[in-house]
Amino acid sequence: MEYILLLVGFILLIKGADFFVEGSSSLAGILKVPSVIIGLTIVAMGTSAPEASVSINAALAGSNDIAISNVVGSNIFNGLVVVGICAFLHSFMPHGEILKRDMPLNILVTFVLCLMFLDGSLSRMEGAVLLGMIVYLGFMIYSARKNREEGEPGKILSLPRSLLYIAGGLAAVIFGGDLVVDKACIIATNFGVSQNFIGLTIIAIGTSLPELVTSIVATKKGDSGLALGNAIGSNLFNILFILGMSAVISPLHVLGESVIDTVLLLGSAILLFVFARTGRRMTRSEGAVCVLLYVAYTAYLFVR
Repeated sequence: MEYILLLVGFILLIKGADFFVEGSSSLAGILKVPSVIIGLTIVAMGTSAPEASVSINAALAGSNDIAISNVVGSNIFNGLVVVGICAFLHSFMPHGEILKRDMPLNILVTFVLCLMFLDGSLSRMEGAVLLGMIVYLGFMIYSARKNREEGEPGKILSLPRSLLYIAGGLAAVIFGGDLVVDKACIIATNFGVSQNFIGLTIIAIGTSLPELVTSIVATKKGDSGLALGNAIGSNLFNILFILGMSAVISPLHVLGESVIDTVLLLGSAILLFVFARTGRRMTRSEGAVCVLLYVAYTAYLFVR
């Protein structure tokens, strides 16, 4: 039965992402803003809903390691696998604003998180600092209004239909993602895989499935701006809002392993920026390197 429900979860993910991307792209056309702005805001926050649910509930339950490892693991997956697979499927030219503003900000925020983790905890005060996501969102809205004339015409649906596609698609993506995570954990446990390994891999990957499927669908539809914006925006949202809110709810104890994982996350963010800057294009070979690095990271987790 678990295998059937796992398949149902994947179907909901794929079809939900299809509707979600179509509605989001249409909304970008209606508002006359670049799809990358929609990807950095609405789509990024929507696809990060599973991470928010897992980490905030874990903080409320006092499971600090799950709250932290879920976000850090999901961000590594987003940077190496989500962007890597999209680039491997179809090389793309990153939007100028992402290169100049969002990718450097992603590196800076991750570096700040590394510094906060050095003392072995993430306090309520540090969590409040991370909640500067509100300021970032305000800047995104300002940028969207400033660039209204840059919106690209595409398949435009009516506003109610666009919102329905976004809401319905997001609901299917989140429910499908939860179903996949739950059933994958049961199957993995049946095969004797440790809970620690499940938490660092299956839960982190599972909560990132919405970003992965949404970005792949966007790439196949030729909307690389939405795909990359979704991955980078989700990483920023995960750190600034989800970890920030989790720490405000309950100060988080940081394990030494989490510090190492966060340093590796910083390295992956820098590598992604270097790849995007060289030739101002993410190539298929660079995408393959990113995915292979994630495979190596997973092997490291298994050994550790």
